[in-house]
Amino acid sequence: MTEPVVRVTLLEQQIDEPAAAVQLRRITLQPSVAGGPHHHSGPVFGTIEAGSVVFQIDGGPESILRAGDVFYEPANVLIDRFDATAEGVTFFGCFLSEPGQAPLLTPGPPTR
Repeated sequence: MTEPVVRVTLLEQQIDEPAAAVQLRRITLQPSVAGGPHHHSGPVFGTIEAGSVVFQIDGGPESILRAGDVFYEPANVLIDRFDATAEGVTFFGCFLSEPGQAPLLTPGPPTR
């Protein structure tokens, strides 16, 4: 018999940043659109809804994320690639922010 409710943890990540707000965004990148190197003011958690993306953080290995895959982008860390493949990508992103601030995406690496 199938359970009436099934809960599966897909991603668990501890964060050190204070967060008072969360924005959940549905974002679509058209086929072959490159997100370009960037960083965020707060951590970002997400899941790919459809399509796929080339994902790389801070000089680490590249990976292909597909529908159902989850990802984590730490605050103030370079996201080298978040580039839609030839099929494009739609994803949900949970953007955490500090009290009274909107989540920010800044092109290029963070200043450390």
